[in-house]
Amino acid sequence: MHDAFSGQRNGGRGMATSGAPGTPAGTSAGVPAGTEAGASRPVPFFTQARTFETLWPDIRSRLVEVFDDGKFSHGRQVARFEEALAQWTGARYAVAVNSGTDALVLLLRACGLRPGDEVLVPAFTFVASASAVVLAGGRPVFADIDPVTYTLDPKSAADAITPRTRVIMPVHLFCQLADMDPLLDLARRHGLTVVEDSAEAIGMRWDGVHAGLLGAGGVLSFFPTKTLGAIGDAGAILTDDPHLAETAGALRHHGRYGRTLAHFPGISNETTVNGVNSKMDDIQAAVLLAKLTRLHEDIARRSLLAAAYTERLAGTPGVLRLPTVVPRTARTDPVFYVYLVEVERRDALAAYLAGHGVGTETYYPVPLHLQECFAPLGHRRGDFPHAETACERTIALPLYPDMSLDDVDTVCDLVRRFATGRAA
Repeated sequence: MHDAFSGQRNGGRGMATSGAPGTPAGTSAGVPAGTEAGASRPVPFFTQARTFETLWPDIRSRLVEVFDDGKFSHGRQVARFEEALAQWTGARYAVAVNSGTDALVLLLRACGLRPGDEVLVPAFTFVASASAVVLAGGRPVFADIDPVTYTLDPKSAADAITPRTRVIMPVHLFCQLADMDPLLDLARRHGLTVVEDSAEAIGMRWDGVHAGLLGAGGVLSFFPTKTLGAIGDAGAILTDDPHLAETAGALRHHGRYGRTLAHFPGISNETTVNGVNSKMDDIQAAVLLAKLTRLHEDIARRSLLAAAYTERLAGTPGVLRLPTVVPRTARTDPVFYVYLVEVERRDALAAYLAGHGVGTETYYPVPLHLQECFAPLGHRRGDFPHAETACERTIALPLYPDMSLDDVDTVCDLVRRFATGRAA
């Protein structure tokens, strides 16, 4: 049997589809302008059309309130969302901001990061995990990942600690938490602060504690494709620390302490520190409040779809690894934000699926230590081999609550056709 995955593995820059940088010409949202004749039914990488049709009456009523209030950011809907999010996650404080990236920057600043302080970051993650460190005035220091979970490897992190290290930033990726017990122990032994990049991790818990609340604080992203997604950019900081919450709350509103949320006169509060304008829009908060009511249902649906993928793809030639939830020292709650597989000839498979109307994403085409923006750090290929291998092999298949099991069948059939040489 011919194995279409075999052959020389693609290296260097990967191909990101579904509208990401590097999208092949002629595609939009992962679906080409003209799919092949006789192609399978299209399966976009992400859509929430049916979700919005179901939730529209609730969303509409909340949007009417926004227009009636006449305050379109940092208003009543945002205040309600912060309260609801804190209750859902168990956090003492939820601070709503305008993106997950801003949430990281503001949290690092609230933790007292000083110019030149080093922050340990995995080399395999979205660029914002490291660029947020730079924007907060720090210096990212990379470490390798565990090859199965794709999360920060505690031993590699320990080897990267220097006298200038101030923060460890584990990133919870795809479907599970980083290995928090050894990372928290490492931080305690060296007197370091743990800031969790939990942008993808809503619903994930460690022994009942929500992601982002195991260290000093964490963040959530509500980018539309996330497990809880807005209709644009939005994010939040989670923490149990009142000082961090107060400081982050001031930093998001130009450095103004005191009451500002849903309180227009607070705009005249004295500016105490140099902050930014990172207030969440009330329109995003209104959408998120409506979607929060069905988040448990959406998480369960994602789990069902992921299990269907795993059952159908098991044993497929050229599929090198399916998602594996690794047992930890405590009970954890996996949540499938992304269904990530490792394959040979990743870019060829992505192109084949796109040609049949199936969207994919490449997480992540280039490891952080080899990105041009971090070239001054002096890394070269081979420094973090597990991260580099993941960047060459990984591809994310469509996974979202609006998908049907028939959609999963379509995707898996195409993957098998490619693998077995029937990719004509």
